[in-house]
Amino acid sequence: MSATETAAGTPTVARAAAPSGGGEPETVLKVDELHVTFSRAGRKIHAVNGLSYRLQAGRMLAIIGESGSGKSVSVRALMGLLPPSASVSGSAVLGDNELIGLDERSMRALRGSEIAMVFQDPARSLNPTMTVGAQVSEAIRMHSEVSKKEAQKLAIEKLRLVRLPAAERRYHEYPHQLSGGMRQRVVIAIALAADPRVLIADEATTALDVTTQAQIMELVLDLQHRLGTAVIMISHDLGLAACYADDVLVMYAGRAVEHARTAQLFSNVRMPYTKALLGAIPQVGAAPHSRLNVIGGHPPDLGALPEGCSFRDRCPRATEQCVERPPLDEHEPGHRFACWHPVDSKEELQ
Repeated sequence: MSATETAAGTPTVARAAAPSGGGEPETVLKVDELHVTFSRAGRKIHAVNGLSYRLQAGRMLAIIGESGSGKSVSVRALMGLLPPSASVSGSAVLGDNELIGLDERSMRALRGSEIAMVFQDPARSLNPTMTVGAQVSEAIRMHSEVSKKEAQKLAIEKLRLVRLPAAERRYHEYPHQLSGGMRQRVVIAIALAADPRVLIADEATTALDVTTQAQIMELVLDLQHRLGTAVIMISHDLGLAACYADDVLVMYAGRAVEHARTAQLFSNVRMPYTKALLGAIPQVGAAPHSRLNVIGGHPPDLGALPEGCSFRDRCPRATEQCVERPPLDEHEPGHRFACWHPVDSKEELQ
């Protein structure tokens, strides 16, 4: 399965169904009013501003938006991976554990065992001086009391799980001996070493070619369904979100502005910012050398956010009412958006 587009350039929803069963899946992560502020040169940078969502077992949530919208900062806050200049408040409950405000020793015990993260560049995520097998074994031994021999056996099983070709041989090779796609499979194996409940993929396929990107996403989807892992996918690629995610949350200026099931969101866009993102996708049927659609204006200054709707200076539908910030409410069953003047579902995306 790969990211596909219609002739108009809008991503189609072509993903596997979520695991079936009786009743709703278990909610494994509850994020409420998450705020992240950075102090820099006497200024306060409001990177995340009151983000809330729920993540269920065996489901994938895609968080999308422009660069600087707060996607990666929000998940790094969950992992406790922000610098000392960051101030984090709100709540993020994983199982019975409150992640916000957790001390480093306690957080380290949860990283890998309960929540794990796959980063954008696998070459920078792996230690070039260690074999890939040793790195997977190390991750396994950090969370379980097993011998070196048993850890090696389990590591090879993990490498097979992520479909690394010739896993026994690759175990003894170094990162530079593997292709980019193979390295990313190793990083995923490390993240899954202790069978975490939540896996975060932060732009995990951006550095890969399109074919390898599809293979990695298929792998993540397979693991999600086979192991019941809940996945958060951070991406600016709406095609990936449409093809693989169960739910989509759109962020702008550190806030969620639209949130719905994937099929519902892409078939019934209501937030003008989401419409603008979709309109910026190159259209298959466009005339040669035609201009690409762009979102006008500039992203807001996170150190001096305007009152009201942060998108109003770039929004063609803005009125005086937009000086007041719209709440993120469920205006339609299962569909939340924050806008006083939502897009008509019959309007053509452009």
